[in-house]
Amino acid sequence: MEVLIPITDQTTASGRRTCDPNLHLRLASDDAEAWAGVFKAISHPVRLQILDLISQGEGETCACDIERHFDLTQPTISHHLKVLRDAGLISSESRGVWVHHRMNASALTALQAIIGNIRP
Repeated sequence: MEVLIPITDQTTASGRRTCDPNLHLRLASDDAEAWAGVFKAISHPVRLQILDLISQGEGETCACDIERHFDLTQPTISHHLKVLRDAGLISSESRGVWVHHRMNASALTALQAIIGNIRP
């Protein structure tokens, strides 16, 4: 037998609402899972710094301009770039011996919107 408990509108002593019937999930489970992957990609300090460097590149940044800022091997930098690329935050294009990276503006705009919806 299912017991239904009515949701009532109550307030605490501080005036904060509890049992708010207007609360709802703004992210579907699949979307939340996808965004969690993006947040995981930017959770590493080096990847966050790489994103910052690419964003300063007026449209695109050469890998050589990224590598010189870190005391890391080229394969390690490439790994971090791949994680950012797989998360959809950047795109890359080979030109000769160098690879140029650019921000994915639509992904970053969507990320800003997600973060903007979370308020204290």
